[in-house]
Amino acid sequence: MQATNFFGVHIESIAQVIQLSVAPVFLLAGVAATLNVLVGRLVRIVDRARLTEEQMVGAAEVQTTELYERLGVLAKRARLISWAIALSVLCAVLVPLVIVTLFISAILQVNLAIPIAIAFIIALISLAVGLVYFLREVFVATATLTFGMPKDEFGTTQRLRRVIKNS
Repeated sequence: MQATNFFGVHIESIAQVIQLSVAPVFLLAGVAATLNVLVGRLVRIVDRARLTEEQMVGAAEVQTTELYERLGVLAKRARLISWAIALSVLCAVLVPLVIVTLFISAILQVNLAIPIAIAFIIALISLAVGLVYFLREVFVATATLTFGMPKDEFGTTQRLRRVIKNS
């Protein structure tokens, strides 16, 4: 016995599309969690930049130079995280388009395998590149850490200059 048709589409083909769309939906959930982390880091960077700008008011010239260097590092971190967010959002936009295209392909019985594959590949590449930007931001953030080293051994200004130079 044949399954019910809806504009000539078998229920089995729709069920198969639903099965195919489960993995991208899980990917979308992972991207959403990643975006939550990235936005949290961006918020902390912006808060730290605002605090640094407030410290500049009335600061001595030596302190002002150090604070400007900190702002430079924070600006670099913000740019890296912004790129990571943008690429993750691109992935988050493409994944639902892949799912919708799967359904359109099944309902209209049109072979859209190549556009689906291309969109999914672009989504995965954008996610991977976004994660690389995130990793780079983590490297910039952790390069300024000294973990208890005495200030006279490795001063804050030297540390910041090294970060700016190497980033």
